Amino acid sequence: MTEGRKMFFSVMGIFLVYAVFFILFEDYDRSSLSPFSEPSDWHLLVFSLIIMIALSGILLRYAKRMDHRISREQAIKESAMRRQLTNNIAHELKTPVASILGYAETLLDHPEMDNETQRQFIARTYSQATRLTSLLQDISMLNRIDYAPDQLTKERIDLSHLVSDIVLETSLKLQQHRIILRNCLPGDIVISGNTSLLYSVFRNLIDNAINYAGDGCTIEMTAKEQANRWLFTFSDNGPGIPKDQMTRIFERFYRIDKGRSRSLGGTGLGLAIVKNAIMLHGGTIKAQSADPHGLRFVFTLKK
Repeated sequence: MTEGRKMFFSVMGIFLVYAVFFILFEDYDRSSLSPFSEPSDWHLLVFSLIIMIALSGILLRYAKRMDHRISREQAIKESAMRRQLTNNIAHELKTPVASILGYAETLLDHPEMDNETQRQFIARTYSQATRLTSLLQDISMLNRIDYAPDQLTKERIDLSHLVSDIVLETSLKLQQHRIILRNCLPGDIVISGNTSLLYSVFRNLIDNAINYAGDGCTIEMTAKEQANRWLFTFSDNGPGIPKDQMTRIFERFYRIDKGRSRSLGGTGLGLAIVKNAIMLHGGTIKAQSADPHGLRFVFTLKK
């Protein structure tokens, strides 16, 4: 039901209840619902009905105008957001595509290039193609969350096992950066959800900490069971982020350090995917500073 219709039915309901009580009990000594004994009672009833009909016509017209204005404002806002998103996507795609074309053109124009230099150019081309693939995959996942959430299948998932697999997958990167990951999740976390999205939640959080928390840091994951949900905490003791940017880190393509993010291969969509995936599973997420320093994510997932 639209906001205008809610307003219309609410006002008309209040007026109808008031009119009924006013007509039936307009004599304070009347203690029961009995037929009207005076013509004035009937006149008052007819007059109230006429007023109610006139008022309903005015309110309905206003409700339609209100709904139209809200729809127009939402359409303008969504159009602006789509334009901004399109511009951001085009900007993000432009860098790897231009790099791939540049490397390929150099290889084609200089066939006499020595093998070592060729291998370097091919390696750079592969790196940019990998980044482009990751970017397209993240965009595709966000589109599925936004426009086709009903097509995402849900099943019973052993989340503890899923996270343990992710920890094993990232163990090499963790060792390379001398990062300690403390997986303190209970071994009996089972929820109903989409495997791909929940995988993306924990994989993106771990990758984000590896890339930005810094070498030698410690990552810790905990969970507490509540009535109908699980409360998760994911924290690191890295440098953290400024408080004025804490609410923006979930925005699509938002980066605190753009140059460093691109050099690390980030798409700028990881935390946006995390937030939308958690919301799709009936949960919430917030970021906050950890003590004495670092970054902490607190989020919930329905059982």
